[in-house]
Amino acid sequence: MSTAGAAKAPPKTSAREVAYQVVRDVFGPEQRTAQAAFDVRARRAELDARDRGFAAELAYGSIKARRTLDWLLAPYVGGRDKPLPPTILDVLRLGAYQIRFMSGVDDHAAVSETVNLAWRHGHKGTAGLVNAVLRRLLADGPRAFVSADFKNEDDELGVRYSTPTWIAAQFGHAYGSQREAVLAGINAAPQYAVRVNALRASVESALAELASRGIGARVSPYVSESVIVDSGSVGDDDAGRWSVQSEAAAMPVDVLDPRPGETVLDLCSGRGNKAVQIAARLRDQGNLVCVEIDARKTRVLREALERAGVAGVAIVQGDAREAAPEVRANAVLLDAPCSGVGVLGRHPEARWRKTPQDGARLAASQAELLDAAALRTAAGGRIVYSVCSGDVREGRDVVDAFLAAHADFAREALPARYAEFARDGDALVPPGIEGRDGFYIALLRRQ
Repeated sequence: MSTAGAAKAPPKTSAREVAYQVVRDVFGPEQRTAQAAFDVRARRAELDARDRGFAAELAYGSIKARRTLDWLLAPYVGGRDKPLPPTILDVLRLGAYQIRFMSGVDDHAAVSETVNLAWRHGHKGTAGLVNAVLRRLLADGPRAFVSADFKNEDDELGVRYSTPTWIAAQFGHAYGSQREAVLAGINAAPQYAVRVNALRASVESALAELASRGIGARVSPYVSESVIVDSGSVGDDDAGRWSVQSEAAAMPVDVLDPRPGETVLDLCSGRGNKAVQIAARLRDQGNLVCVEIDARKTRVLREALERAGVAGVAIVQGDAREAAPEVRANAVLLDAPCSGVGVLGRHPEARWRKTPQDGARLAASQAELLDAAALRTAAGGRIVYSVCSGDVREGRDVVDAFLAAHADFAREALPARYAEFARDGDALVPPGIEGRDGFYIALLRRQ
């Protein structure tokens, strides 16, 4: 059969092209998140599993490593009279990342395929420049870090681990001698975990089911219903037996320790992960009130509770500082909106979108929310205040100011299993260590 005149199939989009598109989506005018951009681009390209994994590693890795890559490229492009177009700089970053950070990538392929990207998104001149720069990068070998070349240690570590200098400084203040391990950790793959829903399954049955799928998993030493996935991939269970939730994100409810028969208030419920965890611990014997200001998150919260088999939860859409004033709870969870610097490892672009002022800016509203939590706490009741941040301004400073103004509240001792994270009576979970998210958790008791 003749194929003359038949339309040619469009060329397949390569994994490197997808990575380039993701980077441009993140740093271009739309400022999309890396995950959202990748999901769309990879789906359109119809990448197979191998190419999808390559594209994800290249896109996410080069976004995280952006500052280090610019430092590596500076000797070759930094002295130009006319700056390179952003598109070509991103192409160069992708090439440099393959050469310096990706194992198993052939150097010749890294150069030639990156030059092809430069052809498609530039012209003959820019393609030639990309070829020359990458070949010199290969010939010169790794660039050494010399402390004298940097303003101070914070600046050097910021370049070495590709974060803004202020984040390197903040991590030094928060985590002390663990700082470099934290900075290295947020550039590695984050820990993956699921939280088992006791209303639908036991931890043992969930582990057995995961094992039958070839998924290696183990129980967290801190949170009894948290299962850490060491190998394989698993998402939310359609039957509601488990949901994806990081180990550290499950710690605040574990510290709160809601018990059957209690009235529990989840003051900033979000999409409902912690609400489901609370409900499972109550085992349909108690009262749970959830407050969430965002209408879209409220819908997701309701769906999450229904999928998990949770009934009888009061959901209030409104400002947590004012909503549900009549509630007097035995236990209040305030997982407050925060800067999110403890979860930078999960969001490649986040480190470039935070500002040094975030912690101070958010502290005022966090203090107001904690005051609201106190008003809704019954005599003898307890509050867990948590943020996914190690910034003292939105962690310990908020709690210390609260306790100074509320003589009827005091710190309560944390469970002994959290001794590893103990910091002056509270828990400070460093991000990146064993792939965990970073959290600050305080347990307060009304006298």
